[in-house]
Amino acid sequence: MRFASLGSGSEGNATLVQSRDRQPTKVLVDCGLGRRELERRMARLGCSPERLDAIVLTHAHGDHVRGAFSVAAAYGVAVHMTHGTARALAGRFGSASVVLFAAEQRFEIGGLRFEPVAVPHDCHEPVQYVLEDSAIRMAVLTDLGHPTAHVIRALRALDALVLECNHDEAMLAANPRYPAELKRRISGPYGHLANSQAAQILGVIGQEQLRVVVGAHLSRHNNQPELARSALLGALKQPHVVVTIADQEGSGGWVEL
Repeated sequence: MRFASLGSGSEGNATLVQSRDRQPTKVLVDCGLGRRELERRMARLGCSPERLDAIVLTHAHGDHVRGAFSVAAAYGVAVHMTHGTARALAGRFGSASVVLFAAEQRFEIGGLRFEPVAVPHDCHEPVQYVLEDSAIRMAVLTDLGHPTAHVIRALRALDALVLECNHDEAMLAANPRYPAELKRRISGPYGHLANSQAAQILGVIGQEQLRVVVGAHLSRHNNQPELARSALLGALKQPHVVVTIADQEGSGGWVEL
């Protein structure tokens, strides 16, 4: 398996995952980028949306779904989502094909197996994903209000983890641009993970086969890459694990597993 962040942050999120089968399966987890921008960023990786097998959504917020239905309609791929996400996005499907599933209902797309994990976030039936091919197990875990025992149990035996590090608590508290209500929403139990919460999750999951951790969904105004990276490094028990930080521009390239 390999994966690449095409963009991570409040301006648009998309993660491309490819299985290692003889005929690789390519799936987008979220599509918060417009069609032309997605095409440009995939081209940098030697790919095209024409080769996508599906788009899989985590929840209905615009920075995760903005381009999903236009891309799906243009390239004839289905958009997979929970029933709650579909209700929240009703009227926006256009001519795109839609496949619905219940939170916690496992499914397969080509050579990739998906385990949706219900998460606390301020949206209708939000999920994140554990994905597997024949050899690798990884998780995409962003837009999570707080660590739950259920989420942590799902993160077993991972080879790679894309983990939200949205904000530094001190930076958010001191930010004069954000009103108090917005700060409460971000830091609340249905908002976004702080660096310290991401480190808490990383510190309690099994790290024996973990190879890569990618800090994701960093706020431009309430976090810094070095703060997120430091928090994640501080939670590692295995020295071989590589820590990187995804950016809004999707400049990181493929992560090979």
